[in-house]
Amino acid sequence: MKSFPAISEEMRSGKTQTHKIDGVRTMSEEEETEQYRFTPDVVDYLRRCDTVNQAEEIVKYLLKRGEISQSEARAIRSQLKSEGLRSFGEKKKAGHYMQHGLE
Repeated sequence: MKSFPAISEEMRSGKTQTHKIDGVRTMSEEEETEQYRFTPDVVDYLRRCDTVNQAEEIVKYLLKRGEISQSEARAIRSQLKSEGLRSFGEKKKAGHYMQHGLE
């Protein structure tokens, strides 16, 4: 054990120190609340669509659930028609947040 002589000596002598661990936190409280605070909005859903028809279904679903208003739905549909699906941003692929975080 040339790499870790002090540890090697501790183990051979039987005089290793111990410390009680009451718990382990894998992320700070700030990171934890940030992670759970993110809720996708209509644009996040639209950026996962491949076609305008899929985007229309998302708009209809969110409108039915009351997550967007009639005026928001009209504005989104107008933008879809005039500027296209990618006007909401590039397509987000599966695993996007694992690679890029919450941005």
